[in-house]
Amino acid sequence: MEKILFVASEAVPFIKTGGLADVMGALPKELAAKGMDVRLVIPKYSLIKDEAKQQMKQVTTGIVNLAWRQLYYGVDEIDMDGVKVYFIDNEWYFKRDRLYGYADDDERFAYFCRAVLTMLPRIGFQPDIIHGNDWHTGMLGVFLKEDFYHDDFYKNMKFVYTIHNLKYQGIYPASIMQDIIGLPQHLFDNGNLECDGCVNYMKSGMVYADYITTVSPTYAQEITYPYFGERLDGYIRSNQDKVVGIINGLDEDAYNPETDPYIAQTYTSKDARAGKRVNKDALRKELGLRIKRGVPMVAMVSRLVEDKGMDLVTRIMDELVEDDVQLVIVGTGDWQYEEAFRDLARRYPTKVSANIMFNEGLAHRVYAAADIFLMPSRYEPCGLSQLIALRYGAVPVVRETGGLRDTVVPFDKYKNQGNGLTFPNFNAHELLFTAKTALGYYEDTALWDHIVKNAMESDYSWKRSAQAYADLYKKVLNR
Repeated sequence: MEKILFVASEAVPFIKTGGLADVMGALPKELAAKGMDVRLVIPKYSLIKDEAKQQMKQVTTGIVNLAWRQLYYGVDEIDMDGVKVYFIDNEWYFKRDRLYGYADDDERFAYFCRAVLTMLPRIGFQPDIIHGNDWHTGMLGVFLKEDFYHDDFYKNMKFVYTIHNLKYQGIYPASIMQDIIGLPQHLFDNGNLECDGCVNYMKSGMVYADYITTVSPTYAQEITYPYFGERLDGYIRSNQDKVVGIINGLDEDAYNPETDPYIAQTYTSKDARAGKRVNKDALRKELGLRIKRGVPMVAMVSRLVEDKGMDLVTRIMDELVEDDVQLVIVGTGDWQYEEAFRDLARRYPTKVSANIMFNEGLAHRVYAAADIFLMPSRYEPCGLSQLIALRYGAVPVVRETGGLRDTVVPFDKYKNQGNGLTFPNFNAHELLFTAKTALGYYEDTALWDHIVKNAMESDYSWKRSAQAYADLYKKVLNR
């Protein structure tokens, strides 16, 4: 039985700021269901809900060595869906108002990585593979292979490292080599930890990984190009033999239109038209939009930032709503986009609803009501929203990048194959043309029902993705 330790900075249902948390909530339990001994460890943030904290039991305490520091750590534990979840407790580092964005994040997450390795003998768990995620865990491989390997307990452990988003790398001054990392300077000078004159936690994770994964096959290729590579494309190109893309799955229990408690009417692919009609009318009433049959609803649930294609949307939104359509937006982000959508809603009050917030229940109701879902991202390592949209029969209109390209198959009306519509270039008019093509398909009832059925019956469950990880672990252990 393979023993796997996942290490991450956040995980559902305990704490979440982004898609990493969803992956950590779903993938470990799928692998545990396959018979592996899977554990997960995250920091014990003060922001974790009290309900979860009340279930925790302390299993050990001790001291972590971090450069010249000797620091307290505690380890709490919860059992969740066949997975033991550990929480690294240190209030100095984790009792804060948010998860990230502090001047000492370099120290906080270097401490976290050393605490994870230090705790293992104390909790009696000797993993075959430690699986780190994103820059916060980049130092795990460094500490494991440059320091802890000297102890027989650690010397056979392998390190797998997943890049969820290459844009966020954990870049810090070279001076932290002595003050925080506490390892020899030559590891910086030889380029293992260095990029552009700084310590780079993400590059460090890649250098010391036995295998690197990204969250979609297309993204694994894209990051070898300068446009997507965020200054690390050269290193990635030279190490392509240990890079693989595995698409994220969707938690089908959390996102299921057959059982969703948030929506007005549950439905399946067999009665999607009737179910979505009820949900659409209920959402229109909730948001103050005109209730009129036969009018398609276009939606976005997104961070309102440039990377998500908001420049494209704001350029074409007036032309889009000139047609007999309704547009619903849910999300927060940069001020200029928030204000642009608020202004559009003021000018078209019965056709546009701009909800500058994030509300989980509202998001579910939008997916259930929407006919067309816009996701024109500049880049998208994997994407979760398009998977949810497919599951709920909201036909996605996406740009062909990253995980969007790997999951949304362009519809061929002559073969009745495909589950959405795509466009190749980051261009506002291509987005508008593709959206209007979707609106044209919507007018053909039989054709549209077929696209919706294809979308809802697409299989992007975690079961398939978990098997790909299981196969990768076998490859890593047999190297």
